[in-house]
Amino acid sequence: QVQLVESGGGLVQPGESLRLSCAASGSIASINTKGWYRQAPGKERELVAVISSIGYTNYASSVKGRFTISRDDAKNTVYLQMNSLNPEDTAVYYCYANARQRGQWSANDYWGQGTQVTVSS
Repeated sequence: QVQLVESGGGLVQPGESLRLSCAASGSIASINTKGWYRQAPGKERELVAVISSIGYTNYASSVKGRFTISRDDAKNTVYLQMNSLNPEDTAVYYCYANARQRGQWSANDYWGQGTQVTVSS
């Protein structure tokens, strides 16, 4: 199995920054795309940012220019640097990875448990 554990969420004021981390562990052969999604109360889960195995990135238009996704493959970790946060960014943030386990031919999607980010004055 592959486990994803997020950290770094919390309560901040508008305009402040947070950095989320997501570490993958388990019987991992390779990790392809990694990313972050979020779900606000009463809304569907939406893509925030993804990064491919060769570093291509894609961002939601609402976070472009404020959030930066990066990955450290030596640590099997993906990060999300969030700057200029506003109340509309309040949500549970979920880590995502498309990974292949050792001994398996195909990759599967894995999700973390989520970490709460609240932006409020």
